Amino acid sequence: MLSKKSKYAINALLYVSRHRNEERPILASEIAEGENIPHKFLEAILLDLKNAGFLRSKRGRKGGYFLKVPPEEISLARVMRLFDGPIAMLPCVSLNYYERCEECKDEKTCGIRAVFLTIRDQTLKTLEDNSMAAIMEREEALRKEQS
Repeated sequence: MLSKKSKYAINALLYVSRHRNEERPILASEIAEGENIPHKFLEAILLDLKNAGFLRSKRGRKGGYFLKVPPEEISLARVMRLFDGPIAMLPCVSLNYYERCEECKDEKTCGIRAVFLTIRDQTLKTLEDNSMAAIMEREEALRKEQS
């Protein structure tokens, strides 16, 4: 399940992405209000996003946050790994956090592992294929369908 921290991080990145052409820093308070995210919690998330290289910030009275990389380069997979760790549901199929299962007799013939490898691969492909830009495009298409 997606943690609140990941969900808020995605929402914050989408907010900054939507406003990237305004050529002004986006205040944390503006993001918090616009996305209905608790301000204190958001500040910690924004710092993590900055430290991970997604955002840059400007201090001072006219300060705030900017995207450091284009929205096309920020995938859901990267954000989720930052806040939630492995995407795989089992440690034995994780790409970045692999651990052998204690009870496993033979990974090569484990039917459970085979199923979860498929799940991991399909999930990972979907999360990597969906960037902030792709999500904004999807939102625009849905708005057009509704009108």
